[in-house]
Amino acid sequence: MQLRLTRKLISAVLLGCGVLSMPLHANETDSGLSSAEQADYLREIKQLYLTQDERQALLAHSNDLLKNYALRAGYQVGQAQRQDLFYQLRLGAPGELLLREEVRGEKGTDIAVRNQRVELFGVDPFIRYDCPQAGISCVLHNPVDDRPLLSIVRDHKGAAELAKALSFLIRNLQKG
Repeated sequence: MQLRLTRKLISAVLLGCGVLSMPLHANETDSGLSSAEQADYLREIKQLYLTQDERQALLAHSNDLLKNYALRAGYQVGQAQRQDLFYQLRLGAPGELLLREEVRGEKGTDIAVRNQRVELFGVDPFIRYDCPQAGISCVLHNPVDDRPLLSIVRDHKGAAELAKALSFLIRNLQKG
């Protein structure tokens, strides 16, 4: 219940500021946000998380999105080995992001944890994602080598929102 309310609140705030709106014309390209749109997005995120620190707001927002769109065993109907996938981001050394992946078996007794460092200096900050029609998940790709970085439940809007937040976070971390 709380996750649904959080998701609705985040969506309402972002929709209210026009962040989630679609282009008005079909020939408009999504080549990125203008500086005014970037400033509005970052201002709304800072207001949502009650902080003036852009980096902390983006990190909190990314972690909340990872919780909301976690790929849980309940979504994996018909799969042989159903398991929960949880992710959490932390800040590492300057220009570094730490990703914690926790995989839990369907009954919650088998737990595997994997930590990954993502070096961000000199990489394209835009996160690419795929949501295959036949699959149950969306995959966000590592900006370093384009390998799969993390998987979330198959939700195009959620994947786009998470990719956007991560891209802004990466750009912020690349500043040092």
